Amino acid sequence: MQDGIGKNPSLVKNTNFLLFLSSRSFSTLAYQMLAVAIGWHAYFITHSVFFLGLIGLFQFIPMFLLTIPVGHAADKFHRRFLALSCQVIEAILVVFLAVTTLFGHTDKYILLGVITLLAAARAFEGPSMQALMPALVDEEAFPRAAAWSSASFQAASILGPAVGGLLFAVKPEVVYFTAAVLISASAFSLGFIRHEHKTRTSGPVSISSLFAGIHFIFSRRAILGSISLDLFAVLLGGATALLPYFADKVLFVGPAGLGLLRAAPAIGALIVSFFLARRPVKKNAGRTMFAAVAVFGLATIVFALSRSFWLSLFSLIVLGAADVFSVVIRSTLVQIGTPDDMRGRVSSVNSLFIGTSNQLGEFESGLTAAWFGTVPAVLIGGLGTLVVAVLWMKLFPELRKLDSLSKSSIAATTAPNVHQPG
Repeated sequence: MQDGIGKNPSLVKNTNFLLFLSSRSFSTLAYQMLAVAIGWHAYFITHSVFFLGLIGLFQFIPMFLLTIPVGHAADKFHRRFLALSCQVIEAILVVFLAVTTLFGHTDKYILLGVITLLAAARAFEGPSMQALMPALVDEEAFPRAAAWSSASFQAASILGPAVGGLLFAVKPEVVYFTAAVLISASAFSLGFIRHEHKTRTSGPVSISSLFAGIHFIFSRRAILGSISLDLFAVLLGGATALLPYFADKVLFVGPAGLGLLRAAPAIGALIVSFFLARRPVKKNAGRTMFAAVAVFGLATIVFALSRSFWLSLFSLIVLGAADVFSVVIRSTLVQIGTPDDMRGRVSSVNSLFIGTSNQLGEFESGLTAAWFGTVPAVLIGGLGTLVVAVLWMKLFPELRKLDSLSKSSIAATTAPNVHQPG
């Protein structure tokens, strides 16, 4: 029996989960620092906004191309060992970047090359880590585990950019060496996790086995509805991509105000993550999820219309808080509703949906801002999110009727081809 798994599971006593949480925290902190450092470094070398866009593209392409093989690997091989191997590779790549920067040899091609290889390694690491967590905690404790995992991510999202910016001001290579140490610490924590490894997929690789994750998602309406809800809600409600314009032209608060605006969603998310870790959703989970998406859309609308810095800040805090309610419910539904031998492939498709929504959400925000103006673009995005919430409630009534996040309730909701009249 694993630590903390039993009739009354305790995450505090679950050594494996605590190691997993520390690994995820170190890794997220490192990559939040790298995101700031690489962005500044790239702009310092090229002075090109277009090149900054290329960084996002070169991060997305490996994830898109590797979605199918990544999922199969996460189901066929030892997930902990696969994630740990990826982190070792990532640490080596970041050390290489630090050394080339230290000796003044880093150019834009080295940056793009390292970014692409890091993205490829992360593409394998992400689904493996997502699929590993359900093996470390009891189903009853999973909603709280998901909330703690979200809290660690949000805390790192607040701390990482600030630390990365400060260290970059000292010297760029200092950020890279520090990030490499943090990734190594993440791998070290992961290496001490002990859990029973079960052989999952067997037999030769076939087209059907590679695409089984996609088939599984489309055969479970509740899982398809939850994943696509995230895709379209984030795709339409991407106000954060346009924050520099609002800080400069609408709210007149400058770089200092922009920093607060960027941190606001993570602050709201962190508060709610701690709340859900102590008091998980126990009933009306489906309605709570849709309500959270609606609040996300309303907060986006308020932000678009606001001319007060404090109201804008508050609306972004509410936006981040609402997002976590939705994320925790959706992640619990997807992970518990997916058999263990399919979690890697389903997680890889889910990661693609999330990555697509974030990347294309920024593109959509920029495109609609160019067409209609920046404020109308954010307003349209908020209204679109409300429309999606209402439409998905109608299209996926099984999601709306989800009551608790217990294994039995989720199993009934995610049964193949379940369709309940609205």
